[in-house]
Amino acid sequence: MYKELLLSIYKEAFENKDYITNLNKETLKNIKMISNKCFNQKGVFTVLVTLSIYKIKHPEQDIRLHRTEFENGFSGRSFDTKYITPTLKEIGLPSMSSSGWLTRTLERSEAFTLNYSANIRNVDVKKSFLELIHSIETTDIKPKDILIELFKQIIKIQEKDKVEIQPLENPDKLTISKIINLLDSQFSFNYKTAYGSKLPVLAFYSIYKIIINEVSRYDNCHLKELGSHTTSDTSSNSAGDIEVFKEDVLFEAIEIKLDIQIDANILRIAKEKIIKHNPKRYYILSYYDIKKEDEEEIDKIIQEVKNEHGCQIIVNGIMATLKYYMRLISDLEIFYNSYSKLINDDTELKSIHKQKWNELTLELNNEL
Repeated sequence: MYKELLLSIYKEAFENKDYITNLNKETLKNIKMISNKCFNQKGVFTVLVTLSIYKIKHPEQDIRLHRTEFENGFSGRSFDTKYITPTLKEIGLPSMSSSGWLTRTLERSEAFTLNYSANIRNVDVKKSFLELIHSIETTDIKPKDILIELFKQIIKIQEKDKVEIQPLENPDKLTISKIINLLDSQFSFNYKTAYGSKLPVLAFYSIYKIIINEVSRYDNCHLKELGSHTTSDTSSNSAGDIEVFKEDVLFEAIEIKLDIQIDANILRIAKEKIIKHNPKRYYILSYYDIKKEDEEEIDKIIQEVKNEHGCQIIVNGIMATLKYYMRLISDLEIFYNSYSKLINDDTELKSIHKQKWNELTLELNNEL
């Protein structure tokens, strides 16, 4: 019922994305603010969608009262987790790992009134979010109209960022050395925008999709679905960027730091996650070398974790580890196609990330 409603509103927005709405100027301004920031403020976007859908089906409910502990309140988080976030993922709209209420500034025990005191990171987004909810509750503006306009604007942003990834023309001539050089050029490029650090995460995810089916160590293993790159591991209850489970028990976790040198503090944070999640191995990979002055402390933490918890921490370079894994897989073309698809389908990456991959692929095609 709720999923079908959300899907039907999205379909209506997609089919009428060029239709000019009759919403007032202030409401349109607030919707534009949310749509423009929805990829950085996924929690706010998800909560707004959740409350709007709930209001359509339950017009008597004051959606500002988003917790059951409030008098006449309801559980927005439960409703989101069950119906909204899974559907947003299905249709490729921004979403959190399981609920918009994972964002600490949105889960506070405080009604979403104009005086909501939590410090949402972007004050303009906070203002627009609260004003839209206020409008739904206190004026004749319909939540469905807000959602349609919101989805229309996001669809246009996604279409603008859409890039058709070029195929590899001579995959049989692809070598480990050539694909490593390709990835190195992609990772090290200065995109002058956010999310470039997600690229090696997608690369390792593509590798793991292959090796869990080809390497005996990973028999009966599966990968957890990738979460948002902006969601903290604490909020998402994750041990790292990539998690491998064996029979539903965490087996390996991989933390990837593209732009950060590995120091003792990163190891201390990893130790806390290992104590909490108890993986057998924990990889910390960086594009840069280990911080020289922290080497002794890093080795000490690695030994402590092994002795006390049985987990092997492996600290290594991103490129060296990728090169090693490339030797384990049977077909480099499978990796290339899987990685290209992840880049193409990712809603957080910008068009420049996809265009750069195309440029590098064209250069590679000329070499093959």
